[in-house]
Amino acid sequence: MKPAALLLAALFHASVLYGQQTAPASPAAGRAVERTAGAPASGAGQKGQPAAVMQGDRLVVRQPAAAKDSHEAAMDPVKLWTLIESGGWVMIPLAVLSVLTGMLVLVYLFTLRRGAILSVHYMNTADVLLKKRDYLGLLAISNRHGEAIARVVQRTLDFATKNPNATLETIREIAETEGQSQAAALQHKPVYLADIGMLAPMVGLLGTVVGIIHSFGVLGSTQAGSGSRDLLLAGGVSEALVATASGLVIGIIAMSFYAVFRNRVQRMISDLEVASAHIVALIGINYNKRREAARTGTDDTF
Repeated sequence: MKPAALLLAALFHASVLYGQQTAPASPAAGRAVERTAGAPASGAGQKGQPAAVMQGDRLVVRQPAAAKDSHEAAMDPVKLWTLIESGGWVMIPLAVLSVLTGMLVLVYLFTLRRGAILSVHYMNTADVLLKKRDYLGLLAISNRHGEAIARVVQRTLDFATKNPNATLETIREIAETEGQSQAAALQHKPVYLADIGMLAPMVGLLGTVVGIIHSFGVLGSTQAGSGSRDLLLAGGVSEALVATASGLVIGIIAMSFYAVFRNRVQRMISDLEVASAHIVALIGINYNKRREAARTGTDDTF
């Protein structure tokens, strides 16, 4: 029993000594441990490295100022002018095309309207003068008006007055020819927007190709060793695609307005055809009456 008692006493003494070594010796020692933990770790206070600081019972990791600035710079929105400059020299012709598109849209908004084809006042005046057979008066009024139907009436009456022996079919052909000429002039106007809509994306694609060639040239030069090749290539391609995006935007806008003005021109041409047919019909009625009157006078003579 004596050896067993000695063994138990030795184990108890060893456990007491181990507990005293693991526990803090005093409150001062605990404060020393907190001060040690509150100080920056080895290498943590260096530039560009995070610092760990004890706040109460929590360990807070503080990011350095340089890391915060780089993160905020990455999150800043890209300015429009900087984005345009990154497109290269191709942005100059694209800017010219965009200005032309805006000017054409404004001009067509004010010129491609029903009043440029005919007006109620002119049609009423033409009806009255044709019924009175006052061709010279209607010709003078047509010279003062700028509507397309006035040009048709002017050309028709000018031919009819200079050629009194012309047949009605010839006069109708003259009116139809002038009407087709006016319709072709109307249809030709919105075509400029269609040309810009096809040209702008091609110019933008040219800018992208030039930018990609420049990016691969930078990768092949000796300057590419100073940075990552993938980052250099990605940055160059992203800048080159700005030209294509700009060209597509201009092309979409131009083609959209071309579709709008094309439909408007088709309606205007329909109105012109109806008005021309009305004028030719009135001229034909009066022309037949004149021929019948001339024939009756000849029969009375015989």
